[in-house]
Amino acid sequence: MNSLDGQVAIVTGASRGIGAAVARLLAARGAKVVINHRASADASVALAAEIKAAGGEALVVQADVSVVEEAAALVKATLSAYGRIDILVNNAGTTRDNLIMMMKEADWDAVITTNLKSVYNCSKAVLRPMLKQRSGRIINITSVVGLSGAAGQTNYAASKAGIIGFTKSLAKEVGSRQVTVNAIAPGFIPTALTEVLPEEARQQAIAMTPLGRLGTGEDIAEAVAFFASPGASFITGQVLSVDGGLVMQ
Repeated sequence: MNSLDGQVAIVTGASRGIGAAVARLLAARGAKVVINHRASADASVALAAEIKAAGGEALVVQADVSVVEEAAALVKATLSAYGRIDILVNNAGTTRDNLIMMMKEADWDAVITTNLKSVYNCSKAVLRPMLKQRSGRIINITSVVGLSGAAGQTNYAASKAGIIGFTKSLAKEVGSRQVTVNAIAPGFIPTALTEVLPEEARQQAIAMTPLGRLGTGEDIAEAVAFFASPGASFITGQVLSVDGGLVMQ
């Protein structure tokens, strides 16, 4: 069922991993998808071609969304191409893990800026058109680490916990204009950010997950599509853990 026909969606950090899975599914559901990337032009163009070959519509826009001017330019390019914005998926993210006693200030700043400030930049930029049209969906990708914490990830956990607080606060600010704001907290999903982990850590994650497997980008994409769908019109300010039960452990 193409429940998103005629809608326009921006997906940040969409060239691969979770972002690419989200872009594919939203396009399959009928949305016109803007594929944002910072420095992955080839992968983004290939994804757009894949979506178009499947009968969807996609536009590639390069922008470092951690920079306020570039986030604004991304929104401007989307409005220029399609005239409206219905869905924003804040997915751009990075990791620079280390114990805090050895963590460089630059690594703290890079993760907070990429993961958290980008959510502020993009959300603020899309709100004017969403409030004007009195509808919109902002969907933020956080992490179970933002709920439970993780040794060696104080910067990442702080950024993802910040997204949760941001989500709940913004939901209260814009709900009266029928703009919903929700977050999804993935568990362990094999992506470019997690592929550097040793096999021992991978197996430990599986052992800690009640469903006994790793998640997939498609698992997260289905949750995003739900929050974007008409069926989720009365849901806002929520954090949905899509983690196979990991956060309960």
